[in-house]
Amino acid sequence: MSTIPTMVITPSGAADAYAKVDRGDTGAGSGSFGSALQRALESAVDTGHVADTQAVQAISGAGNLTEVVTALSRAELTLQTATAIRDRVVQAYQDIMKMPI
Repeated sequence: MSTIPTMVITPSGAADAYAKVDRGDTGAGSGSFGSALQRALESAVDTGHVADTQAVQAISGAGNLTEVVTALSRAELTLQTATAIRDRVVQAYQDIMKMPI
């Protein structure tokens, strides 16, 4: 059975993270909105692939039911999040297009 990852955030750790963002030092591969969006989409697709793999293992009888349900729940949440973000982007675009010049 897999464990649920946890993250402990301390005030000093949060302050360091905010300082890195202010300096523009957010890590390797960052720098533009496009690259951040690409990483987010790749992560969403990977979540879907993990869910598919877990489902196939469950169908073949080799999977753990708890891991399958967890993977499918994560994939569903990822899809709902992506859909909500898409709806907000479309709404923002429509609002901009309605603005008078």
